[in-house]
Amino acid sequence: MCSLCGLLGGNEHWTDAAPRPGVFTRNIEGLDRRRERMRRVAAANRILSAFGMRLADWQGSCFMLATLTGKSEVIEDLGHLWPAAERLSGRLCDPLDPALVARMEESPHD
Repeated sequence: MCSLCGLLGGNEHWTDAAPRPGVFTRNIEGLDRRRERMRRVAAANRILSAFGMRLADWQGSCFMLATLTGKSEVIEDLGHLWPAAERLSGRLCDPLDPALVARMEESPHD
């Protein structure tokens, strides 16, 4: 499937705030959902910086993952983040690595 077709799909990932009846969310308003998405990007970037990568929101519909050397990949949702990070970096990217978690706990939040 081409990138454009992938962007036009309506599939939502379970991590996305969704304003559907019967679905619990505190993010009823579009602006609140956007803020929540940006908080998730910031949290991911805090971890990704240890691997020399950066995540950016793209039009609220997907994400752009990029390395410091310029390699990049569009990912549909945060469920695809770590496999994409490993493909781009060519190494294991474990966000739960005990040494990484310890470093993150020691450093102040951005």
